[in-house]
Amino acid sequence: MNQPSAGSMDKKNSFVLRHLSDLRPDLWWLDSDPLEPEARSSLIGDVGADLCVVGAGYTGLWTALLAKERDPHREVVVVEQYETGAGASGRNGGFCSASLTHGFGNGMRRFPREMPLIEEMGRQNLDEIEETIRRYDIECDFERTGELRVAVEPWQLEGMAEEARLRNEMGDHVQVLSRDEVRARIHSPIYEGAIFDSDGTAMVDPARLVWGLERACLSLGVIIYENSKVLRLEDVEDGVRVHTPYGAVTARRVALATNVFPSLVRAARKYVVPVFDYQLVTEPLTPTQRESIGWADREGVADAGNQFHYYRLTQDGCILWGGYDAIYNFRGKVQRDYEFNAETYATLAGHFLKTFPQLAGIKFTHGWGGAIDTCTRFSPFWGTAHLGRVAYVMGFTGLGVGATRFGAQTMLDVLDGVDSPRTRLTMVKRKPMPFPPEPFRWIFIRATQWSIRRADENQGRRNLWLKLLDRLGLGFDS
Repeated sequence: MNQPSAGSMDKKNSFVLRHLSDLRPDLWWLDSDPLEPEARSSLIGDVGADLCVVGAGYTGLWTALLAKERDPHREVVVVEQYETGAGASGRNGGFCSASLTHGFGNGMRRFPREMPLIEEMGRQNLDEIEETIRRYDIECDFERTGELRVAVEPWQLEGMAEEARLRNEMGDHVQVLSRDEVRARIHSPIYEGAIFDSDGTAMVDPARLVWGLERACLSLGVIIYENSKVLRLEDVEDGVRVHTPYGAVTARRVALATNVFPSLVRAARKYVVPVFDYQLVTEPLTPTQRESIGWADREGVADAGNQFHYYRLTQDGCILWGGYDAIYNFRGKVQRDYEFNAETYATLAGHFLKTFPQLAGIKFTHGWGGAIDTCTRFSPFWGTAHLGRVAYVMGFTGLGVGATRFGAQTMLDVLDGVDSPRTRLTMVKRKPMPFPPEPFRWIFIRATQWSIRRADENQGRRNLWLKLLDRLGLGFDS
């Protein structure tokens, strides 16, 4: 994307851009971290396994770990095309949420009768993530801070009280905060109110979490091969052969945890598209700067708008600021060049300074982006292929730090033939509506993004296009 020329900048834009003068196109979580593990060898030759997991991000590692915990004698092999955590698992904002449906509102629109059970499962899943981190001594800065969803326009307050009532009836612990109450917690002049979920979200270091899961898997005997891209799947007697450039894994069952990368089950590709999300990180705040914003309880924060930011404090006192833009490239291309976007960074910096004008002059040190696997219902879905010997889960839409464990657990149920409360859920049994083929896909997404932007600019009023999507059960709102 072309960078705006200096001659076209007005004084306000020039002021914002000065905050980006020290920006490096680097992933902050990976910046000289001593806990980063050594690379694993590539797969050379043929090996056998009871279970082969394709992909070594959160979903793949949770699948491998849970499989060994269920049956320590099960032979589990993980095959990763790059390095562990090289995709979304190592570059997200570190919001580990109990929500399995990309927020309560999204879940209520799609699965209203099952939401009490889904909410219960989500809380249990987050508790079990915390227990796993403790049991395997994973150093990932896990903090159960809770999360604020802040209204930055009066219209965004609509429905918060009703949501809080419904969620509390289902066992959550949320409260609605007034403008004065939320501004007392975090000092921003644009907050109009908020809904506070005190225990449904934890902050983690996402890279350290994925590395810790890798070490936990290895401790149980899981074998991990890196830099071994899977080329194809082949049905063989009593199993599936997973082919890589220099070898193959022959396994009784295969779990696909490929996230945004093209699925090895071609029929599943129509359900997801890659959209790029971007993040900035500031330099560490000085004591004076930190006092000026409050934020004593270190809650995670997200806007309540359709296009929303998410932000948090890091362990060493920086602010991570991301979201808002979700960029889809024609034909769903995923390229390294797309991971740095100067125009989006300028937009994010401007919104940051509007939220925290008292931090004017602070510098952003790191900026990066990455692709998210988005589906039309914003929450994960499952499927099988190769006579049930292959299963997959995808479509987490940026809220997978916590939900991937549930996704992996359910995928194992499917592969093992377990009839569980998870596998009986509608969200597990049914897939989302697929995206249309190109060029209609590009037009569809662009029209939707334009309409969402217009809704945010017009007090949340949805135009005819968004109303049509609502009637179709798509309900795009983020």
